Amino acid sequence: MANKKATADRLIAYYMDYVLSHGENPKSVYLFAKENNLKEEDFYDFYANFEELEKDIFNTFFHNTLGLLKKSEEYQLFDSKNKLISFYFTFFEMLTANRSYVVHALQGKKDKLKSLETLKKLRLSFKEYVKELQLDRLKIENERLSKIQDRSIEETAWIQLLITVKFWLDDTSPSFEKTDIFIEKSLQTSFELMDYKPLEKLIDFGKFILKEKVNMRV
Repeated sequence: MANKKATADRLIAYYMDYVLSHGENPKSVYLFAKENNLKEEDFYDFYANFEELEKDIFNTFFHNTLGLLKKSEEYQLFDSKNKLISFYFTFFEMLTANRSYVVHALQGKKDKLKSLETLKKLRLSFKEYVKELQLDRLKIENERLSKIQDRSIEETAWIQLLITVKFWLDDTSPSFEKTDIFIEKSLQTSFELMDYKPLEKLIDFGKFILKEKVNMRV
């Protein structure tokens, strides 16, 4: 039987299927290629190792999410805040559709730093996306301080996404409805703070987080 043609999408699909079918990562590129009727050297045309492929999986989730959103005429008319909200809900639908793999990739590693390393490409793509949204911010005349503020917003947005992923991983509610509430409250709080409005939303959000953490320990 002739070897199959390797593509990035095909390698990702085969890799995710292998992990979910075997409950572990492939032992070697050679065995992985052999099982999927691929040439081992073709794998290296796309990835140096499995770790690089794993990073690309989460980045692919991101780009597939944006691809879906950009097909929507309604999304194109949204302001930056509603675009971010739409991204969140669509992205977590994407994660939910692949939850078994995501749980394995992010919770299956004993070294939590490796989990963060797996999200390296996603981090760069998401921060660039937030930068392009040009979310509301204070008008600062000093160019240096303005650049610091821009970087701060992008990094804060990334941390917020990480926190939401962690909440989703721990969420046991039907259809992950508590994650939907978390997304709504957390983003609304962030937008309130950007606009420098009263902090009632922050207090309300804090109470929600505390309540959910207590419930998850029961």
